[in-house]
Amino acid sequence: MTKDLLSVGFLPLVDAALPILAQELGIAEEHGLDLRFTKDISWAAVNDRLLYGQTDVAHMLAPLTIANTLGRGRPAKAMAVPFVLGLNGNALTMSNELADEIVPDGKLAAPVDAGARLTEVISSHKKTGRRLKFGVVHRYSSHNYMLRYWLAGCGIDPDKDIDIVTISPPFAADALDNGEIDAICVGEPWNSVAVERGSGRIVLVTAQIWQRGVEKVLAMLAENLDEKRDIVERLIRALHETAARFVEPENWETNSAILARPEYLDGSVEMIRRAISDRILLSKNSETSHIPDFMFQYHEAANFPWKSQASWLYSQMLRWDDMTYSHEDQLKVEAIFRSNVYRCALDGIDTPMPSANSKIEGGIEGPLAVGTTQGQLTLSSDPFFDDRIFDPDKLPEYLTNLP
Repeated sequence: MTKDLLSVGFLPLVDAALPILAQELGIAEEHGLDLRFTKDISWAAVNDRLLYGQTDVAHMLAPLTIANTLGRGRPAKAMAVPFVLGLNGNALTMSNELADEIVPDGKLAAPVDAGARLTEVISSHKKTGRRLKFGVVHRYSSHNYMLRYWLAGCGIDPDKDIDIVTISPPFAADALDNGEIDAICVGEPWNSVAVERGSGRIVLVTAQIWQRGVEKVLAMLAENLDEKRDIVERLIRALHETAARFVEPENWETNSAILARPEYLDGSVEMIRRAISDRILLSKNSETSHIPDFMFQYHEAANFPWKSQASWLYSQMLRWDDMTYSHEDQLKVEAIFRSNVYRCALDGIDTPMPSANSKIEGGIEGPLAVGTTQGQLTLSSDPFFDDRIFDPDKLPEYLTNLP
């Protein structure tokens, strides 16, 4: 059988799992695909390879696809996201000294409580002229926007009260270990690396800030999606099948061992398995804590590219990047998330498919059955920590009501 070759860019993170496992488990081959991987150490490098044609698709930060499309910092290049690789999966790890001040009992903090204590710490540090420094993985990352959303919601100005700097995920634990920064907001396994070294403690996870926050996506140039539509749809089917296996406990050990290989994450099987199974070590020498939905794939149409998720990210870009709202730009942003391609790829397959392409984000308080075009779909609670609701049809009004 002739296979179509696709080059895939990625960073060594647990949420790069689906394309890697699709290849290693033979699922890609079953769909006539051969995936070849290029590992980088920074999101800038992953992005450049994709934009300049060195890779066909990439494991990518969702907000970075928006920045590319709108021409933020470089010439605009239309992107396409036909599949979401996962929700949640990031954490805020603080130095031991700062963690002791924010959450002395060593447990996972409540976001509002942690924000109140952090406000006090920032105030005391101002008397000495020292500003806390937080590291995020990229300016256009959900890490940056989730961190800022939490800080602002707790009365902390991210641009005036602290410093936010960019650190590549593989070096985040090093920066914390060396005392260059006071906290990191990064994906697994790099929080766990810092914890195992004794360099810091996990204080919050991003699922506490937005329980169904969009994270990494499968990204490609829009023009390439149109040219390779059949190949892309086969890739979506392969990733969908892989996601179904990924969430099954009996596969966690095998999957972790594959991801830990030198050519992929080059890391600890145990750390990776913990992230996959939603069991996280918050501090060195402690017992693991079960954090429901720490990572979220497959269930409840988690891989569906909701246009409302893209709109929320756009709202945060407007909020923090000195941009003016444009309805035309919002339409461009929503067009990046190709729910139509996802639908076509999985049409007729036994999987629930929402009938809408957009939804109210943060508005589900409990299990909610939603309309579908195939199968049955129930969505669980998806709150923001401050109980705000995001209606993509009222984006300008949403912005005016934010702190």
